[in-house]
Amino acid sequence: HVQLVESGGGSVRPGGSLRLSCTAYGDNYNFNCLGWVRQAPGKEREGVAAIDSDGTTRYLDSVKDRFTISLDKAKNILYLQMNNLKPEDTAMYYCAADLTVYVGPVALERLLSDVDFGYWGQGTQVTVS
Repeated sequence: HVQLVESGGGSVRPGGSLRLSCTAYGDNYNFNCLGWVRQAPGKEREGVAAIDSDGTTRYLDSVKDRFTISLDKAKNILYLQMNNLKPEDTAMYYCAADLTVYVGPVALERLLSDVDFGYWGQGTQVTVS
């Protein structure tokens, strides 16, 4: 059993920055792909950013050049650095992970579009206003 725990959410003004963190507790699963997914009230979930075990990354178009996903393998912590935040970034942000054997840009793009990660955190709220 593994538990994903997010932290770092909060309220910021437009143009501000936040860094989300996600720590995995429990069984030492080797997740090949990890990511961040968000859901705003009344909207469907959307994949924001993903990273695989080789360090390849993919992003939602609307966050490219503003958000950076990274993985500290030694500490087993996933990060999402969010800069130049906009009101439309307001949402609950979830850490997600998958044991898929597939890595690379195509696998990451599929996970972001289908949002079908196998493991999920409880979420952390980000509000930009």
